[in-house]
Amino acid sequence: MPRGSKESYTSKQKRQAHHIEESEKKRGHSAKRAAQIGWATVNKETGGGKKKASSKRSHSKKVH
Repeated sequence: MPRGSKESYTSKQKRQAHHIEESEKKRGHSAKRAAQIGWATVNKETGGGKKKASSKRSHSKKVH
């Protein structure tokens, strides 16, 4: 996968980045800078890329 490819992101992450990008454009940033800010924010909040599915059950220890 080439550097800068967004293939490994979930649809939710892509949607969030786009939403942030639009907000940054309204604040006066260029399209390129707004995209950088959008993806940097998504990476900061989610750790970037797709995540493994997590278990819905909590793992608790048995008490004897």
